[in-house]
Amino acid sequence: MNTTKTGKFRHIVFRDGDMWYAVALEFNIIESADDPRLAYFSLLQAVDGYLNSLRKVKGARFGSLNQAADPEYEKLWKNLHSPKPVKSLYEINMYGVSAVNA
Repeated sequence: MNTTKTGKFRHIVFRDGDMWYAVALEFNIIESADDPRLAYFSLLQAVDGYLNSLRKVKGARFGSLNQAADPEYEKLWKNLHSPKPVKSLYEINMYGVSAVNA
């Protein structure tokens, strides 16, 4: 379970058309840019701002840090971890798990 001080979130950076998107699945945050590194950097900044905002709210609940991911992104995550190759509509630049640290 994620809290404002500790936890993890899954992320995927992919291209759809000419645009790169970076998604934080557990927070339902999506950033876009012309370059995959910029999209990922923007995502990390957005996650940091999101966590800082929640830290400031007294009595904040952890549900907003442990959201159900959009089904499309959840499916993409599962396909990326499938033992068999699965053809994707998207070009994947990177994916992984990042830590939440206060």
